[in-house]
Amino acid sequence: MGFSTQPNLWQCGPFALKHALIMLGIFVDEKEISRIAGSNKWSGTDEIQLARAARKFGCNLLVMREHDPDAARRKLVTYLRDGNPCLVCAYDWTHWVTVVKEERGRFIVLDSREDAVLALFSWNKFKKVWVYRKRDEDNDKIVDTVYDFHPVAPRFRVQTRARFSLERAKYLRRPENRNFARHWDEYVEDLLALCKPRTPLSSNVISLGEFLRRHAEMIVDQLSFWHGGVERRRAERVLQNMHFVADTYGLVIHEEDEKRAIAGITVILSLWAGGKYGVKPVYQKLTPPEAPRQRRLLPH
Repeated sequence: MGFSTQPNLWQCGPFALKHALIMLGIFVDEKEISRIAGSNKWSGTDEIQLARAARKFGCNLLVMREHDPDAARRKLVTYLRDGNPCLVCAYDWTHWVTVVKEERGRFIVLDSREDAVLALFSWNKFKKVWVYRKRDEDNDKIVDTVYDFHPVAPRFRVQTRARFSLERAKYLRRPENRNFARHWDEYVEDLLALCKPRTPLSSNVISLGEFLRRHAEMIVDQLSFWHGGVERRRAERVLQNMHFVADTYGLVIHEEDEKRAIAGITVILSLWAGGKYGVKPVYQKLTPPEAPRQRRLLPH
């Protein structure tokens, strides 16, 4: 899951809705969305089908239409500033994308056809891919400009809403961060087991950045000692990714949960190391019996 590219030409709708739900802290596989919506390779997915899938996950898919580009922009920006990601059927109604933020005249768009998924558009560029020119059925010389968009409005109080910025989007667009973006949902779900969303009533809490300032070196030291073959910079990069995700969703650690968070993040990092570098059996017979014992894990 995460911010990922579509494997075919007809699943853009489910991917666009999946990306919108991620922004609201809802993590659903695009295959499940496709099944509920009834997507198919002959006709793709329309807004009625996407609305049915959105309702299944506690959201309404609203329908907005404007004919003037400036009016369309104002209304779209209003919904974005209220925290509602918006689906847009762009490129002459042939491809669904998700608009998640407007900042300093630029739009952050999640496009599952793009390798980086996150795309940045100026207003002049975005309105050209957004507009649909609808010809009159009786007189094809009469052309109406249509700007449709569909805010995804949750029917519940959102606890973990992603807050993207241009700088965060640019960071995730880098080629070296694309694997991180593809596993975005896994990072969020793991952190939600250890952190809580910051609220106006939050007290005695620390950010994950402050938590890592206090404990990251100790955690990586212990991992390196017991593993024996971990590349520190790669382990530190996983912690950096956690920090980035936590800041995006406003997740914090309550001081009374600090020790629990140390244990949890250490275990997560150990599982990551075991998956990446391999691990030999511990406190059990090795195969073959004469194999020498290394500290804990297989070398990379």
